[in-house]
Amino acid sequence: MEVPTTRRERVRGLRGRDELPSGCALLLKTTSVHTFGMRFAIDAALLDRRGTVLGVIFMPPGRLLLPRLRVRHVLECAAGSGLRTGDVLTWG
Repeated sequence: MEVPTTRRERVRGLRGRDELPSGCALLLKTTSVHTFGMRFAIDAALLDRRGTVLGVIFMPPGRLLLPRLRVRHVLECAAGSGLRTGDVLTWG
């Protein structure tokens, strides 16, 4: 899992990549994301402050996910990640 540490890394996100390998993900401390400028679809796992998956949204390129209540982080994963509502994720 990648966790961007600089503003530049957060702004760039997954843009400029041709794919996101299965098992890799990008964790963002945000309530919304977009896929403008991306070349592939992703699953956006919406996480609360404890890491519980509140929902998983399939996002093809050129889409915007508006902020949602209780969401504190978004985990951008390869489409078809298998994450489900209720899963609990931990990170260091």
